Amino acid sequence: MNADVTTRTVDTHCPYCSLQCGMSLRPEQGTVQVVERPDFPVNRGALCGKGRTAAEVLDQRVRLTEPLVRDGGTLRPATWDEALDRIAAGLHDARTVYGNDAVGVFGGGGLTNEKAYALGKFARVALGTSQIDYNGRFCMSSAAAAHGRAFGLDRGMPFPLADVARTGCVILVGSNLAETMPPALRYLTELRENGGKLIVVDPRRTKTAEAADLHLAPRPGTDLALALGLLHLVVAQGRTDEAFIAERTTGWPEARAAAMAHWPELVERITGVPVPELREAVALFCDADSSMVLTARGPEQQAKGTDTVGAWINLCLATGRAGRELSGYGCLTGQGNGQGGREHGQKADQLPGYRKLDDPAAREHVAAVWGVSPDSLPGPGRSAYELLDSLGTDVRALLLMGSNPVVSAPRAAHVEERIRSLDFLAVADVVLSETAALADVVLPVTQWAEETGTTTNLEGRVLLRRRAVDPPPGVRTDLAVLNGLAARLGHEKGFPADPEEVFEELRRASEGGAADYSGISYRRIASEDGVFWPCPEETHPGTPRLFLDRFATPDGRARFVPVSHRASSEEADAEYPVLLTTGRVLAQYQSGAQTRRVAELNAAAPGPFVQIHPLLAERYGIGEGDRVAVESRRGRAVAPARLTGTIRSDTVFMPFHWPGEGRANTLTNPALDPTSRMPEFKVCAVRLSRAAD
Repeated sequence: MNADVTTRTVDTHCPYCSLQCGMSLRPEQGTVQVVERPDFPVNRGALCGKGRTAAEVLDQRVRLTEPLVRDGGTLRPATWDEALDRIAAGLHDARTVYGNDAVGVFGGGGLTNEKAYALGKFARVALGTSQIDYNGRFCMSSAAAAHGRAFGLDRGMPFPLADVARTGCVILVGSNLAETMPPALRYLTELRENGGKLIVVDPRRTKTAEAADLHLAPRPGTDLALALGLLHLVVAQGRTDEAFIAERTTGWPEARAAAMAHWPELVERITGVPVPELREAVALFCDADSSMVLTARGPEQQAKGTDTVGAWINLCLATGRAGRELSGYGCLTGQGNGQGGREHGQKADQLPGYRKLDDPAAREHVAAVWGVSPDSLPGPGRSAYELLDSLGTDVRALLLMGSNPVVSAPRAAHVEERIRSLDFLAVADVVLSETAALADVVLPVTQWAEETGTTTNLEGRVLLRRRAVDPPPGVRTDLAVLNGLAARLGHEKGFPADPEEVFEELRRASEGGAADYSGISYRRIASEDGVFWPCPEETHPGTPRLFLDRFATPDGRARFVPVSHRASSEEADAEYPVLLTTGRVLAQYQSGAQTRRVAELNAAAPGPFVQIHPLLAERYGIGEGDRVAVESRRGRAVAPARLTGTIRSDTVFMPFHWPGEGRANTLTNPALDPTSRMPEFKVCAVRLSRAAD
């Protein structure tokens, strides 16, 4: 382990999911101890196994400690100057030969706010390219689009997580909190202890669903029909809040008409959810004095994800369950900085402060902060999958930070092929991920405990991660990487390596934007345990609860959006008769690049598997532990069978944390939502067979 900065305990936050659980780190005698931090309000000291073992990845034996450059087919150690010179030359050559947009930048939802901001600025100022996006596009972009469309503003949860325990009913759609965010499960437990009701919507009877008062198990890809069927019943039973609709919304007649075309018996045929269960869900939701709908990747990672989330928002609006304390719609962001990561410029169509790149006023404001002409800023670029799909043809050189698309992208074998076809690839990462292993240059960068920076959790609470230990001697921060590259590309100034200096510029760039951080400082975050945005001035208290007085639309009213059910991009058929859905398991995280390097986590979840109902397994002659070949129109994956009665008999489930023959994303469908450009990870058609041992 690297040398200690200090021997005292340092308060910080977990490097993994969007809870950003508070923890303390105690560097001592060459190791780092993770210590519970019960005073932090989100997790109140609780940590999952990933959080408890997070310091294991600091070990020099499992992470990168020196730059690598490719000679022939082999990566070899190099100096920082050689590595940065090679990257600058690779990016410069592609721009010179093919134009600025021949250079791409791909970021990550785990990057701090400072890194996300600097990466967006680097792409648009130092490279002059429009081709930048990030893996957060695969996270909650559909919810973000629906949130903005209905409310005029996207913040994943417009209320603190603590409010969940105090409401009367929660519909949790497509989330298995017990495994994906275990410390948050306590809020659902407290909800029920307080007399509230929990409805879980999931095609599998997960550990979270087992704790529910009602579990609805729709066919994958039919969440939109389910939400519309519930709204139909609300209208038919006279349970709409007409006063709220009249005073605080627009567009209800059209949305109501669309919902009424989805009568209960039709919805039962589409979803497989019995009509009595639909009626019970409406009763639980409407009988409570206050209610919430929380969605996650299940309904969002679909080619109709924006409309699906919009249908759940319509349910909240029609019943007056929005814009009021203890009621509303919220999205459970996935990645550690999934919220802040999309607010400050690494998304293809956005500038800092959640400004739109095609808005002249936004361009003028940000350009003034950056000291450049608004006309010099490129326009919107390709979304994440479209950017990856263009590699080697339109985009010839790529700088990638904090992402592992060889494992995490849909149609992953194709994406891997496109990455291999690049003229030049540079990757900055903590570990030698499957994507980094393909690079021409690999840069070893610092991680959470070795650097200071801010993240924004799923509630919109801006937090401060603090540096607790020194990185190994050969490791630099991502900000230092951008500083060095910018200088080599002719931009000696404008890309500081100091995170607080970057954050101060971010404050100015976000001022007046939807995600206004201008009143937030490192000092305030430290003293207040986080500050909720928007916070437009230093005397402003921050905004834990949005929309209580008005929505963020020009007229202050929420907008109903009429939506109708439509089939998934790929339905089961005679050739591919089974549906595949994917997700996470408790002991691994995202592409597994870091968690797969922790012995305790690997012991708990050592590899991929196919979860299959015994009736479906019997049809194919598959027994427990048999190797199962799962084939889609995009490829083939093989993993052991796990037989369980907790999944629908027309559906199989695979976790997506592993590369190799068990890579679930070899199978998934890159069909895109027309609004959010979210790929359809959560449903595709497959066929099964026993694989040879």
